[in-house]
Amino acid sequence: MWYFTVRQNDLSNEQYQLLQKKAKLTEVEIFNEPYDNLCLFEVEREEYSQFVDTLDLEGLRYEVVSERPSRQQLLEGMR
Repeated sequence: MWYFTVRQNDLSNEQYQLLQKKAKLTEVEIFNEPYDNLCLFEVEREEYSQFVDTLDLEGLRYEVVSERPSRQQLLEGMR
C-alpha cells in the first residue's frame, strides 16, 4: 500500500471526488488552527503510478509514504 497526503484546502470538490474514486480508502485528519486538515488516500501498489499521474496532472502537492503515517507524524510534518 501507498499513503498519499494532500492538504484539504488545496483540493476542489471535483479533485477530491476524483482522487477518492481512485483510492482504496480515504480519510480526513482534522487539525485545529493554525494547521490545515489533511486528506490521506490509501492506494494499492498496482495503482501507484496512475494515482501519481492524476495528482501531477491536477497540479496538486502531495507527500507519499509506504507505511500509514500516525496522526503525530502528520502533525510533525506540518511544523
